[in-house]
Amino acid sequence: MNFLETAILIFIGAFLLVYLTIPKIIGVVEYKRLMDNPNNRSSHRDRTPTLGGVSFYFTIIFAFFFIKNWHVSGEDIYIIPGLTILFIIGLKDDLVVLSPGSKLIAQVCAITFVLANDGFVIESLNGFLNIYEIPYFLYLAIAGFLMLTIINSYNLIDGIDGLASIVGIVIMIIYTTIFYLSEEYFFALIAITMNACLMAFFGFNVSSDKKIFMGDTGSLIVGFIISILTLKFLALKPESYEGLPFLLENAPLIAISILIVPLFDTARVFTIRLANKKGPFSPDRNHIHHVLIDFWGLSHKQASFIIGCFNIIFVVLFIILGSKAKNLGMVIMLVTVVIFLAYVFFKYNYNFTTLKQKILLKRKIESLKGKTKTAQKKKKNST
Repeated sequence: MNFLETAILIFIGAFLLVYLTIPKIIGVVEYKRLMDNPNNRSSHRDRTPTLGGVSFYFTIIFAFFFIKNWHVSGEDIYIIPGLTILFIIGLKDDLVVLSPGSKLIAQVCAITFVLANDGFVIESLNGFLNIYEIPYFLYLAIAGFLMLTIINSYNLIDGIDGLASIVGIVIMIIYTTIFYLSEEYFFALIAITMNACLMAFFGFNVSSDKKIFMGDTGSLIVGFIISILTLKFLALKPESYEGLPFLLENAPLIAISILIVPLFDTARVFTIRLANKKGPFSPDRNHIHHVLIDFWGLSHKQASFIIGCFNIIFVVLFIILGSKAKNLGMVIMLVTVVIFLAYVFFKYNYNFTTLKQKILLKRKIESLKGKTKTAQKKKKNST
């Protein structure tokens, strides 16, 4: 069976498996009353089933069996233990809230398995900022920090309906293309599998009557897969870049552009929290998607769509520039864009108490409008 046939079967199989099992998960969650209760900083009002990410785990595990012949360095044996650790810790966090420290320890353990595989070793930055060879101990530090950052960044953007799914789908489409062109078919199939899971989940996540959240169970798994794909992308050998539409030394900047949404949002939120003398993981509504909803009045779907489009445009722009421009010029452009975006969103640095009052006032006004419309309809019907 060639790659195309395998890819089609894997996509269809993964999509159907998630699509058919999520309703069963919703039924179990509702029966056992494991619903997510909204709080003062939630973007939803109703109790909603969570644990949608459970379907991601067993779908990926099944997929590894069917794509096992496509790997080169036995990467699946190193990925599955880390995936299982994050599945367990994410499931427990969805049921019984865990401390950030506990989740961080679990993430470090999961990452350790991946870093133990030689197929992920980054030996050189290929001239990025004039950096070539990288000592192994420095690789471990860089790769570990990179994976932790990606996992937690993706986890933090899962705040409104559809956002984590759309951003994940965009990232998976790009990585599928990159690994196909570089002939790393095993990782292309992983991206295809994860993409099918997210596409099947998306319909339920934005549904009004069959809504479910992926929860930490899902966001940690997806973030882990994204971090693995990113690490493998940076670890590609020079000959693998021959089919890619950008210069070899621009690969780190391309990776940043692919992950710009979760990375920028997390950096911005952490900076605001620290500036306000709060812990970086303290809860608030300072995320970009909260700004779009609370201040610009967008719906969840509109905010998710806009952020997803921005991600696509940003990646395409950097790939075009990366085909000719030197990395120093691209670094200057990236820094300029980040500073501009930070400035635009800086004025929305509001404290939690003020925002809570605004949200409560907004909900009271909407409630009064609803009651008024109902009263007018009754009056009209009675006459």
